[in-house]
Amino acid sequence: MYTTRQLAEHVHSIASRPPEVSTRDAALRCILDLIGAAVAGSGLKSCCAARDSAAALFGKGDAPMWMADRTATPLGALMANATAASALDLDDGHRAARGHPGACAVPTVLTLAPLARVSADDVLSAIVAGYDVGVRVAAAQNPQGIQTRQSGRWAALAAVAAAASLSKVEPSITSQALSIAGVLAPNQQANGSSGYSRLTGNDVKEGIPWSAVTGLMALDLARNGYTGPEDLLDHPAYYDSERILEGLGQRFEICGTYFKPYACCRYIHPALDRLFDLVKAHELTAADIVSVEVETFGWVLKLGNVLKPSNLVEIQYSLPYCIAIAVLEGRDALAPIDDSLLNRQDLSEFARKVSTTVNPDIEAVFPTETLARVIVETRQHRYVSALDGPVGDPRRPMDWCAIEEKFLRVTRHVLTPSKQQAIIDGVLGVAAGDIEPLLAHLHSPNIL
Repeated sequence: MYTTRQLAEHVHSIASRPPEVSTRDAALRCILDLIGAAVAGSGLKSCCAARDSAAALFGKGDAPMWMADRTATPLGALMANATAASALDLDDGHRAARGHPGACAVPTVLTLAPLARVSADDVLSAIVAGYDVGVRVAAAQNPQGIQTRQSGRWAALAAVAAAASLSKVEPSITSQALSIAGVLAPNQQANGSSGYSRLTGNDVKEGIPWSAVTGLMALDLARNGYTGPEDLLDHPAYYDSERILEGLGQRFEICGTYFKPYACCRYIHPALDRLFDLVKAHELTAADIVSVEVETFGWVLKLGNVLKPSNLVEIQYSLPYCIAIAVLEGRDALAPIDDSLLNRQDLSEFARKVSTTVNPDIEAVFPTETLARVIVETRQHRYVSALDGPVGDPRRPMDWCAIEEKFLRVTRHVLTPSKQQAIIDGVLGVAAGDIEPLLAHLHSPNIL
């Protein structure tokens, strides 16, 4: 049996029963975290452009675009919602995938849910299915055959799985849809930290929104008889099918999700956390610091790391500039970032004090772990942090309370306190079996 067919059978099995307690709780955290990221990013120019283009290119429809009081076709609304979800780099990720399943799977499910008669369990199961298929496929990529690591390369298969689970599509159709999506997904060869372009400060980023749309299109094409190469995942030069199928039905990848306290590339987070450790322990200020050295893994050096960012995306991919923000402005300035951080001479000057080196011990455990050590020099002392990973990883998890605190923090400039609480209550309502209040609050802006 082709691997795509085995995944399709797996998706159908997930959809046929209530989610387990562990996956249910993980899905609820993923929903609230992702909505927070989407709300925080909804006012950016890229998100406004996506909403305008969705209405113009995909036409009129009944699917809601979040925080906008506007509707479009399902494809258009999904494009807009996934753009908002991934715009600020606040969305979750998975170490095995080296990418971001939530910005695809959660918008796919919550965009389609208002258009169908689905239960809260259907929604949770569909999100679990999307994460499981997307992460498994991403983790199985052979870097010799698939040289880009961007999420858009595999997120379309996550969208297929999520949508197929929600609609309880027959496995034979889901298998074809996975095959179609795997071929048509954006190749992402130019963009991101693993792409050949060095201009990382652009809105294309990981290609998640278009990949989600591709997955939804692939499922509809398969329903209408369109076919793809079902052996897509069965060629070891490109995918390790054993990794895809390992523990299928016993281990669910959503339970390995990491969450991001800061609106920047995850590769920067361990350095930020080690810096904050030193700042707190020794009561350091910007005036005290002569230099900051970050020991990390090689992929960090492939980021843009510009010292004078011209836009918010360039900030997201600049370790020196994020370190400067952390020191001069504090933790909250990174969640979310905004235009006030651009064109700041003081931040650029401090960023020049930051150096980055590859530590062989850290490099040896990447990508299973993403570690960092930070060394801060003052005029009197040299402070060395522990060697550790970022907050939000499964080994240093963010529980429901931490996710709720993050949601309140990142949406504080967008939502009224009553609206914030209504969305939190809406997600808790999903746990109690009621999806309608949450969907209603996503469609109604009620912003500051």
